[in-house]
Amino acid sequence: MNKHALSHRLSAEALGSFFLFAGVLGSGVMAQTLAGGNLAVALLANTVATSAILYVLIEMFGPISGAHFNPAVTLAFAIRREFAWRDVAPYVLVQIAAGAIGAFAVHLMFDLPILQFSGRERAGIGQWTGELVATFGLVLAILVMLRHRPGVVPAVVALYIGAAYWFTSSTSFANPAITIVRSLSDTFAGIAPADVPGFIAAQLAGMLLAVGCARLLLGRSES
Repeated sequence: MNKHALSHRLSAEALGSFFLFAGVLGSGVMAQTLAGGNLAVALLANTVATSAILYVLIEMFGPISGAHFNPAVTLAFAIRREFAWRDVAPYVLVQIAAGAIGAFAVHLMFDLPILQFSGRERAGIGQWTGELVATFGLVLAILVMLRHRPGVVPAVVALYIGAAYWFTSSTSFANPAITIVRSLSDTFAGIAPADVPGFIAAQLAGMLLAVGCARLLLGRSES
């Protein structure tokens, strides 16, 4: 069990979510600005920046909060009885709130309107399947590696997200909190608010499948 006070863990989750979400959105803005209309180059730059900041943040905050930064991960641990249900709501609220502040900071840095909504449509069976697959793989990788090689989890998560940006049709949001926050940014990495529920439903379905698969592979939680 985590020995840190809840206030310390929530602070770590807040800082991590702020920098992760700012990293995703900010690198998207910078990439789109510098890529000269080449979407492949823009996505590659966005991928590299996201993977790099994700690795750093998990290494930094993992020992304090577990470095979830993602309601799907928090819920997966709670379902497996590796995380207290009473702490789920505070974690999720902090992830969303701090992530939103990260988005506003990006807008301020790049001289964009601070309050905005995305007009980028992301919907349909292909996109939803992409999110299900992306989240399934992410959560399963975390659960399996924590059991067998916990020291490499930061690298595994960063590499998985980097790869999933390219092999999934949705570019792998795999995170309900960042899906909500991306709807607040009409930039390269945004998603239209109307498309958020479909993405979140697919992400939660992928999480549940990963928890079930982990049960088959690993058995019940040892905690």
